Amino acid sequence: MMLKNFFIKMIYYQNGSPQNNLSNDDLHRGLTEALNKLGDRKKVLAIPPDYTRLPSRAGELTEIAWKYYGEKLTDVLPALGTHSPMTDEQINHMFGETPRNLFRIHDWRRDVITLGEVPAAYVKQVSEGKVDFSWPAQVNRLLVEGNFDLIFSIGQVVPHEVVGMANYNKNIFVGTGGIEGINKSHFVGAVYGMERMMGRSDTPVRKIFNYASDHFASHLPIIYVLTVVGVNKEGNQQTYGLFVGDDLSVFDLAARLSLEVNFEMVEKPLKKVVVWLDPTEFKSTWLGNKSIYRTRMAIADGGELIVIAPALREFGEDKEIDRLIRKYGYHGTPATLKAVSENEELRNNLSAAAHLIHGSSEGRFTITYCPGKSPENLTKEEIESVGFRWDDIDRVMKTYRVETLKNGVNTLPDGEEVFFISNPALGLWAHRDRFGE
Repeated sequence: MMLKNFFIKMIYYQNGSPQNNLSNDDLHRGLTEALNKLGDRKKVLAIPPDYTRLPSRAGELTEIAWKYYGEKLTDVLPALGTHSPMTDEQINHMFGETPRNLFRIHDWRRDVITLGEVPAAYVKQVSEGKVDFSWPAQVNRLLVEGNFDLIFSIGQVVPHEVVGMANYNKNIFVGTGGIEGINKSHFVGAVYGMERMMGRSDTPVRKIFNYASDHFASHLPIIYVLTVVGVNKEGNQQTYGLFVGDDLSVFDLAARLSLEVNFEMVEKPLKKVVVWLDPTEFKSTWLGNKSIYRTRMAIADGGELIVIAPALREFGEDKEIDRLIRKYGYHGTPATLKAVSENEELRNNLSAAAHLIHGSSEGRFTITYCPGKSPENLTKEEIESVGFRWDDIDRVMKTYRVETLKNGVNTLPDGEEVFFISNPALGLWAHRDRFGE
C-alpha cells in the first residue's frame, strides 16, 4: 500500500557544473548516495526513457538501481510515449545487465489511467487563451496498480520543443501518458509558439504538468533522477550533471545547468546548417525533425537546412501518426490549423497536428532531407510529398564530410561557410534577434 506524501520534499543528491565530466563511477557513487538516504524499499519501479534518448545515461542509471535493489526492482517501464517499443537489441545495448524479464511495454492508447483533470480555465489562463480545454493527467496503470513504494523517473533535462525543457514530470505524463493527454499537451505547446517555449523551464505545458503533479499525483512515490548531457567543444558527449530529488527544485537545478551547456547563442543568423542524424537513434521525422525544432531560431530568413539521415524510414513511429503526416504534410501553422478545423481525424490526434506545425519552417528557410538508399528508406517522392526537399545522400556527403566537420562554424575549401550539428537532440541554437519571439 503506497503512502500519500511518502517522501519529505528534498534533493537527495546534486552534482552539476559546466566543468564536470561524470563517469559511470561518478554516476554510481551519486545515485548510491541518494538511494542510501531513501532507506529500504520493498517494491521498486524504474521509468527510464527509451532508446531515442540513449545519450541520457539513463540505461546505466537503471542498471545501477537494479544492482542496488536486486529482486526488489520488479519492473522497468520505458517511457515510450508514442514511440515504437524497444527491440531486444536496443535493450541490450542501453541497459547492460538489467534482466530482460523486468521490461514492460507502455501502450499509450490502452494502458492508461486518468488521475484527474486540470481545469479548462487553468489551461486557458496559462496558455494565454490559445486553447480552452481541460487536460487529463494520464499515466500507465502500472504506476497506480503496481503497489510500489518507490518509482524512479530517470532521464535527461535538455531544451525541448513541446514543454520548453525536457523531462521531470513530462517523463510521467507524456512518457507513460495516454492518447488524450499527449495529444493535448503537444498542441498547447505548438499553438503557444515554439520560440516562446524552447529553453524555458516555466512554460504553459510545464505549468499544466506541475498542476497535475501537485493535485493528482502526490500520492505516487516518485523520485526524479535527472542528468544533463551535452556535446563539448571537441565534439564528444559529456555528462555535466546528476540530480536526484522529488520535487520541482531538482528540475530547476538541472534546467539551469542545461541552459549553460546545451544552449548556444550564435553570433549571426545562419545561412546554411548541416545536421547529422545518427542512424542508431533517428529513423523517423517524428524524431529527426529535432534538426528543425532546435535550429529554427538560429537560421536566417532564406537560409537552408540540410538533414543527412541515413536511417530515415518513416515519418511517424506510430502507424496512425505516420498516415496523418503523409496525408497533411509539413505546410505551416495556418494550413495545419485549417486542416484541424476541417478534419475530425486530425482534431482527434492533436499531437500529430502539433508535430506538423513544429516540422515546418513557416516558409522562412528551406528544409532538405537526405535519406539513405536502402529499400526501407523513405524515397524522394515520399520526402517531397510532405513538403520537404530531397537530395542525394551520396552527393551531399561528398560535399559535407561529416567525419571531418566540427560542431559549429566550418569554412569549406571552396569558401562556403556551414554550421554543423552532430546531434540535434543534445542542444538548442538561436540568434538573439529571434530567441523569445
